[in-house]
Amino acid sequence: MKLLPAHIERSVQFELSVEPGSQVFVAGTFNNWNPTANPLKDNPGSGHCKATLSLPAGRHEYKFVVNGVWIIDSNCSDWVPNAYGSLNSVLHV
Repeated sequence: MKLLPAHIERSVQFELSVEPGSQVFVAGTFNNWNPTANPLKDNPGSGHCKATLSLPAGRHEYKFVVNGVWIIDSNCSDWVPNAYGSLNSVLHV
């Protein structure tokens, strides 16, 4: 009997440039769309925020939450419509 990995995960880096001091999070299918579960850290005073998450292999939809406002990842070229009349960014891991 051959055992297969139960769950394959990969590190994914999320990045966004915003006004310095902004609160930035990433929410998506990988965290049940929790708008505060995964904060991005600001490079001190630069407004360039980053977070590295371990995500399971597959397709994930996500958005950034900047100071409470949901936005797409403008650096992502794959988007799908959502139930709220806007778009979600799509990531394939």
